[in-house]
Amino acid sequence: MPDLPLLTTDLVGDADAPRTAFLCHGILGSRQNWRTVARKLVAAAPELRVFCVDHRNHGDAPALPGPHTVQACADDLARLAEEVGQPEILVGHSFGGKVVLAAADARPAGLEQVWVLDAMPGALGEAEAHDSEVAAVIRALQDVPQPLAHRQDIVGLLTDQGFSTGLARWMTTNLRRDPAGGWRWRFDLPGVIEMIRDYYPLDLWHVLEAPDPMLEIHLVRAGKADRWTPAVLDRLGSLPPGSPTTVHTMPAVGHWLHAEDPDGLVALMVENL
Repeated sequence: MPDLPLLTTDLVGDADAPRTAFLCHGILGSRQNWRTVARKLVAAAPELRVFCVDHRNHGDAPALPGPHTVQACADDLARLAEEVGQPEILVGHSFGGKVVLAAADARPAGLEQVWVLDAMPGALGEAEAHDSEVAAVIRALQDVPQPLAHRQDIVGLLTDQGFSTGLARWMTTNLRRDPAGGWRWRFDLPGVIEMIRDYYPLDLWHVLEAPDPMLEIHLVRAGKADRWTPAVLDRLGSLPPGSPTTVHTMPAVGHWLHAEDPDGLVALMVENL
């Protein structure tokens, strides 16, 4: 592995706990989004130590060279594992879901479970990608003046463009105070754009359809999310007999399942640990 700075993480749980999990956020998120889930997970399963991870170009992650791709993020996790120990469990939401699938595709020794949270394993067509909410948010963010005078200014700027108040308020968590005054994004927007452009066309179905029999893959579908087309659900239903991939559905939540029902998500995970 190249000699590069490590990802920024928060450790939750006993540093000497016998099992390790990495929690990986989605695009435009940060490790802060996962502290509640990590604390609840450790409380229910104290044998775990949990690292909440900032992906490159997000949160407090160090500057890392490109290309900024899903595979680069998976390689970042591999470097982190060399430093803190190989995780038995990888958990990834949305963009992070493909990151953990890409990490699992390398068959790292000691990996036992991969949790893919509301992330489709396959490619998204160009038209679908353009029309997705994430793509629309990123386009809107490119027009936001920096620095903002007040943190809450982003709420009005986004709701005026038709985004929900909940999403707009969540985006305030992605702002940090500029030493020179005002507020700027915590993430590097050009790097984020490069990451999402790689994410959409990437196809990782083979990780589910020709899996390592010693590795469990748990795919969690948000029942209220609109990304699960009949074709995707049919393909999941056609996984080979005896496949170690299990599909779970949380029917009452949308894409941000870890924020809407952290207790339900943790209960599902602990039941299958």
